[in-house]
Amino acid sequence: MAITALPPDTDADIARVTEALAMITPRWNVRILLALSGPPVRYTELAAKVSWLQSGQLHPKLKSLCDAGLVERTEHTARHVTYGHTERGVALLPVLPMIVTWAEEHLEKADRPLPAIEQIEDSLTLLTRRHAAAILWVLKSREEVSGRALARIVMPSSDWTNVYPPLRQLVADGLVDTVGIGRPYRLSAAGDGLGPVLGALSAWSAGQPLNQAAQHPVWGHPQAKPAPRPWVSSPSRPAPAALPPARAAGSSPAWHNRDLFSHATAARPKAAIPVGGPRR
Repeated sequence: MAITALPPDTDADIARVTEALAMITPRWNVRILLALSGPPVRYTELAAKVSWLQSGQLHPKLKSLCDAGLVERTEHTARHVTYGHTERGVALLPVLPMIVTWAEEHLEKADRPLPAIEQIEDSLTLLTRRHAAAILWVLKSREEVSGRALARIVMPSSDWTNVYPPLRQLVADGLVDTVGIGRPYRLSAAGDGLGPVLGALSAWSAGQPLNQAAQHPVWGHPQAKPAPRPWVSSPSRPAPAALPPARAAGSSPAWHNRDLFSHATAARPKAAIPVGGPRR
């Protein structure tokens, strides 16, 4: 069933990307996927890698990732069960360094270096706002759109004023710009910079190689970027530790837990992202 007034192919593309984001955004999911890099491991071995998870939290997370087709459970014997990535899970991993690359360029600078895993989680929070994907798609393809026109496209079955809460959030997140009330909306430099990430997620969710992202009908054609807004709410900080480069086709995953979990194992509280630009 269509969720927007966009052409069926575009509507399906947005729906697939939204679903892909919903698979990996829930808390701890990315960390579990990264902890599973390498040969399949037993439950106790995985639990030791994600020791910050409280007792009883890991099993339902693993089940949801298995249901999503990203992790597979292999029962060798009644007492020997292992968990590892599916082919789809392995194919998704190279998208994560793309998210970090975007975050390092566009997220507002925090007052302390952040591990790459936290940059991924903060970025995913922005991308999973309600209606965010559809709004970003429309603005990328049409450059400037009024709020009323956006509402007719993005949420055709709702009152057109319902578009303004998600629009205001995207403006506050720094992904969308406008010069004032009643004026058209357009992507910010940060929003336009999401092209490689959203193009890769589109290719992955359609079962295509990630290098097909460059041919995406919307995100594969970069347009002139608007001038970036200066971030002034916090001082700049040293660059965080980078993720390893995306793996080459046919090679084993190149994730190293020491690069991703280079922080205390205590759970980090998930505070709401305040207004003022792409924030951590």
